[in-house]
Amino acid sequence: MAEFDLNDFLFDLRGYLILQNAVDAAHVAELNAAFDAFPALGFGEWWGNVQRLDNNGHAGLELQNIVEAGRPFERLIDHPAWIERLRRYCGEQGTYVDGLFLDECFASVRRSGGYFPMHSGGQDGIVRNQYRFVNGRFRCGQVNILLALTDIGPGDGGTRILPGSHKSNIAHPVFSKPWDERVKADDEQVEGSIEVNMKAGDALMFVDALSHGATKRINAGDRRVVIFRYGPSWGNTRYGYSYSDELLARVTPAQRSILQPITPRGPGERRGHERLVV
Repeated sequence: MAEFDLNDFLFDLRGYLILQNAVDAAHVAELNAAFDAFPALGFGEWWGNVQRLDNNGHAGLELQNIVEAGRPFERLIDHPAWIERLRRYCGEQGTYVDGLFLDECFASVRRSGGYFPMHSGGQDGIVRNQYRFVNGRFRCGQVNILLALTDIGPGDGGTRILPGSHKSNIAHPVFSKPWDERVKADDEQVEGSIEVNMKAGDALMFVDALSHGATKRINAGDRRVVIFRYGPSWGNTRYGYSYSDELLARVTPAQRSILQPITPRGPGERRGHERLVV
């Protein structure tokens, strides 16, 4: 009988885990220093291979492809606090497509007033973000790491989640309201949901099928997080970003295998599995 893993049980039951002290204080300080050095970008503007692309203006500023912003972010790609669980939860272990892919990575800064309506849920059955457990193995389509770079308590605009909703077959009543109406609201109350409070360096790991959103920030200052979304090796980036040759050359082989699990193929190349079968 396999050894019991409480966190596997809780992830299956609730759809999320809180990894306390996942990233040490020195690394968090480096990440915050990088945040302080970000130039002021308008929506859609680029800084190297990083682009400002806010998903929802009410949620705050978002810098996509943030792994291109320097080594403090690169070190998060296969951070030991979460990488092995990600391999097990969404890496298709034991199959011919074994491995991870970094689907999306961005930095988020939320200031007073910002919030994000609840979205997602198991009821839609979307393959990209689905939760599955088959023959004793996790087979998730996408698992997210939300790393707090500032303390996030009441009034700070923390993440709101609906535990267990990754397995739901019925949509929460709040989803019956038009999205545009919900976006324009100041905030929304979702029965059964909880607000996740975190300390800087804590990470929230959750399957994307879990209904999630963000509470309204009413406190002064910034809520700073970095979000890395992982999926199986056959995936593609959500917004079509690609990783620069400079980054791919600089990272470790293990990190590169996550950024580019399938090396582009061109004329004249030969690889494995190319034996002629007649």
